[in-house]
Amino acid sequence: MLTKKQRDLLFFIQEHMSDSDIPPSFEEMKDALGLKSKSGIHRLISGLEERGYIERLPHRARALEIKRLPEGMVKPNASAPPPANSAHNFNEVPLYGKIAAGTPIEAIVHPGNSIHLPPGMISGSGEHYALTIDGDSMINAGIHDGDTVIIKKCDTAENGAIIVALVDGEEATLKTLRRAGGKIVLEPENEDYEPRVLEPERVAIQGRLAGLMRSYH
Repeated sequence: MLTKKQRDLLFFIQEHMSDSDIPPSFEEMKDALGLKSKSGIHRLISGLEERGYIERLPHRARALEIKRLPEGMVKPNASAPPPANSAHNFNEVPLYGKIAAGTPIEAIVHPGNSIHLPPGMISGSGEHYALTIDGDSMINAGIHDGDTVIIKKCDTAENGAIIVALVDGEEATLKTLRRAGGKIVLEPENEDYEPRVLEPERVAIQGRLAGLMRSYH
């Protein structure tokens, strides 16, 4: 039985080799899985090798060979398309629950269901998750009550980014990030709401806006 990270890495290697026959570099694998260091990739590769899924070829740089695949996956250069739930394609992300775009609500800590994204909606590497918007404080940024936002996990962001901010370790809210005078400003995009000016140690960035989905009823 593979762990999720091992399976995600195997998917990525398989997809990369289906395009070029050349295994990805450790740096590319690290970025694709959203890891902070290549040491995590070394551990995942070793685990896949021990389980007989891949083989490292001696005396050759970047030399990996896929020996077998979990059920449902296709071999490199096969005509079948990559699996729909591939981490590299980001076709499915966990839906954690509601987040306030108005007054902050209790932090969302329990994953719920998952949602499928249209192909190509998200590009790049890293982990993503989805939240349902509750409130109208971001309406001038085109984010409405009931929308589903796709968030890329991160712990830092530039001024002007729309972020998920965790306040005092217990309240989560979606706001525009500003920094001014050594303070963190969580700025709404609706003139009916006031910005919150907080000490930096009170605010933890949980992710930044990467996409948006809307249903019309």
